[in-house]
Order: sequence, then C-alpha cells, then structure tokens
Amino acid sequence: MLKVGVLGAGHLGKIHLRLLNESEKYKLVGFYDPDSINGKKVADEFGYTYFDNINTLIDAVDVIDIVTPTLSHYDCAKKAMEKGRHVFIEKPITNTLDEAEALLSFEKEYGVKGQVGHVERFNPAFIAVKDKIQNPMFIETHRLAEFNPRGTDVPVVLDLMIHDIDAILSVMDSDVKQINASGVSVISNSPDIANARIEFENGCVANLTASRISLKNMRKSRFFQKDAYIAVDFLEKKVEVVKMKNAPEQPGDFDMILQNAEGLKKQIYFENPEIQNNNAIKDELETFADAIENDTTPIVTLKQGTEALRVALKIIDSFEN
Repeated sequence: MLKVGVLGAGHLGKIHLRLLNESEKYKLVGFYDPDSINGKKVADEFGYTYFDNINTLIDAVDVIDIVTPTLSHYDCAKKAMEKGRHVFIEKPITNTLDEAEALLSFEKEYGVKGQVGHVERFNPAFIAVKDKIQNPMFIETHRLAEFNPRGTDVPVVLDLMIHDIDAILSVMDSDVKQINASGVSVISNSPDIANARIEFENGCVANLTASRISLKNMRKSRFFQKDAYIAVDFLEKKVEVVKMKNAPEQPGDFDMILQNAEGLKKQIYFENPEIQNNNAIKDELETFADAIENDTTPIVTLKQGTEALRVALKIIDSFEN
C-alpha cells in the first residue's frame, strides 16, 4: 500500500480524506491544512491525523494529494516533487502556465508521477462512450451550476468550463487553431458566465458554455461526427448514441430510414452502451495508485492538465480582446 498525505481539508479535501481512508490501495498517514483551527476540528471529528507542518507530512508519505486552493498548487507540488513524492493535483493544475510547465520539468527531473483531478474523465457516462467518439466535427457543451460562493475566486472557465475543455481535448486528435470567447461578470469580480468557440486544425468546432449563476444544474455534451450523434449527460450519468448506416434494400417494417436530397438512404439505429456505476473520485485516486505501482502512464497526466489550462487561459485572454 502506498502511504498518502492530503494537503487541504476543505469541502473536497474531506471527501478525498474519506475515500483514501477507505481505499485498499492507500494507507492514509494524515493531512495538513494551514488553518490549524480547521485542521484540528477535522482531526477531532473524523479521527484523521493532523500535521501542523507540511514538510513533516511530505517526509512521511509516498504520495501527496493536493486539494488546496489553486493559488497554492504549484508551491505544494514543488515541495513534494523535490522530495521524490508522487503528486495528485486537483484541477486546474496550477494558477499559471509557467507554473504548470515547471511541474512538467520537475516530474522528469525527480522521476515522479503526477495526475490532475479532471474527474469527468472517470464519469461512467463518458467512459461508456469515449471510444465511440471518433473524429467529431462539431461539439457542444453546457455546464451550468447554481450560484455557490465557493470557487468564485477564479473565473468560471477555470472553475467549471475546464472540465469540458479537458474532456474535449482527450477525444480530439487535432491541435487548437483559434479561440473566440466572451464572458460576463454578474455577481463575482471574475466572469460568472462564459461562451467559447474553439476551432481545431482539422475543421472541428467546439462551442462551450459555462455558467455558475443558473437556476438549475446541467452538465451535458454533444458530439456530432460522420454517421453518428453522441450525447453525454455527466450529471445524470446517461448517454444517447444515435448512428446511421446504409439502408438495407428491403427495410423492415420498423426500420427508421432517412433519404437525403441525392436519394441516398440511411438507416437510423440506437446503441445503448452499458454504464457501470462508480465513484469517480475514488477511481481517479486508485488508478493513480495503479500507475505508480505498475509504472504506467496516469490516465490524466500533468501534460494533459497543462494543455487544458493552456486552452482555458486563452479563452480568458479572449475576453479582453
């Protein structure tokens, strides 16, 4: 079992602590939180060991799980990696691109592994259809959330939209060509609602919308490709796969047939991929343990986390142009 320590005991940090404590792949050594009052409160309530010194915790473990505010991700990861510790970092990977690229260098220099907490990659609905998404040419995503003061210290792009950016980049085999975006601040000092149009070199266009001032929650993505339409509901963990193939010469009574202007007939059929229920946060943490133990590539690498951040920051820059 890998010895693990958690940095940060806020809302998400407490979830990580519980899951790591339950995991058979990790031994939870303890946690550090710069707020000693909160740290001691969490320790008293749940029985986890509180470390009042970050370096003492790093020295005692094999893996550091960083669940702190984004501004401190870089400093925490740097401390851990310099001591040869593997790092799991909540999204976004860092506050700036320079910091993210520095972590990529540390990963090689110190021979450690890193993974970024882009949890939607482990959403069972996305897992069920990811391999079916092949060369999409139009993508549309909506990620809407009711207002919550937690997270408003960063633009909605880094808070919410980055989930969809990462998911899209994971299925695209093409570089980003151009980005146009707009964002509006309604309640916060940074944009609360944003829309981005990402054009890829292969001609694919992705239209992303994110809002944290909605009246209802929604996390949906739709992928359009040759002879297929794939919809993923990340919130409800449901999928819809509609495909087309050349129509048979003698269609059945219940076959759905479409005919275009040129007379080409296509048969529409539906696929129902099996969705395996899971705990996505637990899975992302435990697959990271597998990658360390088996010396394989983590599912969401630091490089992929860096690319998601790169696109997110370009979107934010586009607000000002």
